[in-house]
Amino acid sequence: METRELTVVAGSFVGFQLLFSVASPRLSSIITPGYGQLPPTKLTEWNSRLVSTVHALIVGLFCLYILWFDDVVNANPVWGDPSLVKLNVAITCGYLLYDLVLLACNWSTMGDTFFVCHHLAALYAYGYVLTRGVLPYFANFRLISELSTPFVNQRWFYEALKYPRSHRLVVSNGVAMAVVFFLVRIAVMPSYWASVFATFGTPDFERLGLGAQVAWITSCIALDVLNTIWMLCTNLKVLEHDYLHVMQIYIFTPQHGTFTVSTTTKYIK
Repeated sequence: METRELTVVAGSFVGFQLLFSVASPRLSSIITPGYGQLPPTKLTEWNSRLVSTVHALIVGLFCLYILWFDDVVNANPVWGDPSLVKLNVAITCGYLLYDLVLLACNWSTMGDTFFVCHHLAALYAYGYVLTRGVLPYFANFRLISELSTPFVNQRWFYEALKYPRSHRLVVSNGVAMAVVFFLVRIAVMPSYWASVFATFGTPDFERLGLGAQVAWITSCIALDVLNTIWMLCTNLKVLEHDYLHVMQIYIFTPQHGTFTVSTTTKYIK
């Protein structure tokens, strides 16, 4: 791993730690008075999720930029120039290490085996990207999944602040969360794996060697299995239990030759 990538990983780890312990408490207190009324355990998770949202926006938007404008990587997905991708991956690795430390220190309240498995699988695969500069297109493509994270965290923020589930902001965010999660984590699977299979048997694929091939394929399978489980166990339940039971009743009444609309929201559970 080059000095630049090591510096970015370390800087990312320290930067996200400072955001968690210093910036988030101050910023959150300004944004909403409800932050100061949360119990200590929820304050920790609040700060963690704010950091998670910041990370997701940084790497998710950077990922889109690379997919749209980095012609070298798109032309050679296995061995294209990985400079920008390695920078994005290094930011993510620093974040993943920070988050693993945070989970370990707060395991009794925040511990989640799925998250640990997700982080370790990602670090395992991204290690090859940082050390050998291989598979830049595929490594970057995986980061598009981070674009769903802000919606997941926002749902938790609303719950922590005790917004009713029938509130329009909660409903809108919940539907957006399920849709975006599906688009960036589930719907992209066929095109991603089609690109993977297209490399099989090519000289570029053989040049990777068995170690990188195994790390690439096994980590992708693990991440896709986890994403599918999260989709089935979390996002579909959000739609089924929280939002499909919110009914909008539109009543049209003639008034002065026109129609006015009154809306009644009814939460059924």
